[in-house]
Amino acid sequence: MAHFAKLDDNNVVLAVHVVNNDVITVDGVESEQAGIDFLVSLHGHNNWKQTSYNGSFRKNYAGIGFTYDPSLDAFIPPKPYPSWIFDNDTAKWKAPVEKPEGFGWTWNEESQSWVSLNQ
Repeated sequence: MAHFAKLDDNNVVLAVHVVNNDVITVDGVESEQAGIDFLVSLHGHNNWKQTSYNGSFRKNYAGIGFTYDPSLDAFIPPKPYPSWIFDNDTAKWKAPVEKPEGFGWTWNEESQSWVSLNQ
């Protein structure tokens, strides 16, 4: 199955649609354009980008509210907190302070620190 993000005029993801592989396969090769053409014929909307469920291209799997950045050719998740910094290599946001090892941590924007949920 192939996945395609439906984008608005600002490249914000509105929805993600699944397209059967036989629709996007042309002469034995996957074609993003074939998937886009199929979706345009169904929905009339013409701003689509293929996304990878396992993140093998376009950095991240598209989700509703993500933004497609054509210069990075990547889907960027919404910024979770005002203090977080964008990482161009991963196309993800990261905290200004490194997260401690292990599980059970949550970010506290007011204190600009990770707080243990296990206390």
